[in-house]
Amino acid sequence: MKRFIALLLMACCLQVQAQQNKSTDIIAAQSLVKRVVPQYANAIQFQKIEHLAIDSFYIEWKNNQLLIKGSNVNAMAVGLNYYLKNICLANVSWYKNEGVTVPQKIPVLKNAIGLKARCNERFFLNYCTFGYTMPWWGWQDWQWFIDWMALNGINMPLAITGQEAIWYKVWKKFGLTDEQIRSFFTGPAYLPWHRMANIDRWEGPLPTHWINSQLALQKKIVQREKDLGMKPVLPAFAGHVPQALATIYPKAKIHSLGEWGDFSQQYQSYFLDPFDSLFKPIQKAYLKEQTQLLGTSHIYGTDPFNEVTPPSWEPAYLASVANTIYESMLQTDPKAEWLQMSWIFYYQRKQWTDERIKTFLTAVPQGKMTLLDYYCDNTEIWKFTNAFYAQPYIWCYLGNFGGNTMMSGNLSEIEERMENTFQKGGSNMKGVGSTLEGFGVNPIMYQYVFDKAWSTGSVNVADWVNKWAKSRYGASNVSVEKAWNILLNTTYAERAGLGRSTLTNARPAFTGHNTWTTDPQIKYSNKNLLEAWHLLLLAPVNAHTPPVYSYDVVNTGRQVLGNYFTVLRDAFTKSYQQHNAMAVHNYGLKMLDVLSDMDTLLATNQNFLLGSWIADAEKMASTSQEKQYYAQDAKRILTVWGEPGKHLTDYANRAWAGLMQTYYRERWKIFIDAVEKSMQENTAWNQEAFNQSLTTFEADWVENKLQFPDHPTGNTMQVSKRLYAKYVAAIMAVK
Repeated sequence: MKRFIALLLMACCLQVQAQQNKSTDIIAAQSLVKRVVPQYANAIQFQKIEHLAIDSFYIEWKNNQLLIKGSNVNAMAVGLNYYLKNICLANVSWYKNEGVTVPQKIPVLKNAIGLKARCNERFFLNYCTFGYTMPWWGWQDWQWFIDWMALNGINMPLAITGQEAIWYKVWKKFGLTDEQIRSFFTGPAYLPWHRMANIDRWEGPLPTHWINSQLALQKKIVQREKDLGMKPVLPAFAGHVPQALATIYPKAKIHSLGEWGDFSQQYQSYFLDPFDSLFKPIQKAYLKEQTQLLGTSHIYGTDPFNEVTPPSWEPAYLASVANTIYESMLQTDPKAEWLQMSWIFYYQRKQWTDERIKTFLTAVPQGKMTLLDYYCDNTEIWKFTNAFYAQPYIWCYLGNFGGNTMMSGNLSEIEERMENTFQKGGSNMKGVGSTLEGFGVNPIMYQYVFDKAWSTGSVNVADWVNKWAKSRYGASNVSVEKAWNILLNTTYAERAGLGRSTLTNARPAFTGHNTWTTDPQIKYSNKNLLEAWHLLLLAPVNAHTPPVYSYDVVNTGRQVLGNYFTVLRDAFTKSYQQHNAMAVHNYGLKMLDVLSDMDTLLATNQNFLLGSWIADAEKMASTSQEKQYYAQDAKRILTVWGEPGKHLTDYANRAWAGLMQTYYRERWKIFIDAVEKSMQENTAWNQEAFNQSLTTFEADWVENKLQFPDHPTGNTMQVSKRLYAKYVAAIMAVK
């Protein structure tokens, strides 16, 4: 480390100050500070270190100011964040409403610090995130989030907003009408699955105002990402075409990609064979239009056959598809590189045999296709593909499906897997990233992944979490640090996974779970988590306490009560099996009480409000009709997802105020009332019939016009302390 710092200092001495003052990197870094910590703007200066092959930063206190030197603006941003986290004990949240809380006077940095990245590519986002988290974001949300990405060293963000406006221009050139094009697109929250060629037409036609406004937003997004040293990953054509194209080009080789997500046939997507004479002209038209509007980083996210069946599984066919797609990019951009998610190799492992994977990957020239090892917290594909047969790849942590609200993630396991990959993953392992489907939950996991990219080797996870605890509270506090030590060994010692949520959000049943909300089967004791909540409540909170701390209090309490709900549900079931009607009634009341109390707790924090989600959707509208359309779109994806009663119901369930009280609680009440009626009438319980009856309620809830608060109500600490006192004895009594 000393040698590295000395080399950095030597490089810094070679800089010409006049050039530094003109550097666009420095201008961008100074603007970043003014947005994130404006009170420190005059006390922080930047310098650029030229000719470093590895992203690096060096920070020191000089002339009564903080001096941050970096190989580029992205590295400078990481240096700034290092100072904020470790010296100011400040945590920069990914939500703009939580902001960042720093000491009134800028702290002096006593010892100079220098770090270099272990990899130069740090990827972030997932197609799904644009539906589960960001569909209703305006520029202010995006601006804060892009700053957050820069501070965490992310330099390869997926950038797919607004592409429908570009496709609109392209399809117009190929003869389609306005109605055919806008009907091809889905509703706003569902566009990620349309872009991945899973569904067409669902919730369409897409309003013209949305199409145009999202392109204007995308221009700002891409420009700011470039300003902060990022290489936005823009889309390219992978073969997905409107079915209506066949009416204009009847000889074109257009195939249905089949059923996806239990949607009806009318919503299936269509694929143009890459060998068809139309393929390259469409690719050329799209990339030309996109480049004119947005420029290019020469990296294109292109994902054929995501969760759908190719026209042929013959290895030669798959190889030809890959080669043809890549060659079609080159005709417009000779520097084109293909970024491909490897999710398909995990999701359809039986079909994607080793031979097929190898043939598909090696059909593209070496180094021109980068693979996102998409779900490394579960399966590291590099291990069974000879590290992707020498093609470059990026190790990614997924951690969240559908934005489900569940405290989970195994920090120690992630440390082991990442360190092993850095050491044994091969020279073609070129970066780390995260492919989360929705965020807002478990920020600690994603902070850890990107911190690890700047580690010097193995990380002591307990020490890292202790620092995290200080930054979340804004100071050192014994109770807070003890609480996070418990969390490290309970919720954050459990691997995240598909459908992870408490049973509060599940379609009601006597045992197990229903649809996508799994019975979490937690391995830790809820009593320990209760103690962590108690410790968080012991720390004094005042006007200077960071908002992120209140989030942690709500989130921990929500998890405690959600875990306890399973105990009550199981007692309810046992009482039913024993034909004890009085106990069934009493446990039913307790279950509903927990759900109401969870709603009350969640309502105290801005980031757990259904009303905020809906209000943001409505703000996108240009007419009253659009306002209602967006609101229903926003509610539908969290609940029934697609067609009522189908496969994806509850996939994107959330523990949010408003949703908890009027949707999940109401479903459980319907269940409890039906069970009691069944007992009174001495009739056999029919779970399948009950599920069918819920479908009507769920569909009606999406269509209703209930109003939900979009600002928090109640005091987090007061409500939490009251609920802790209410439930502590009952939870501690659980065997």
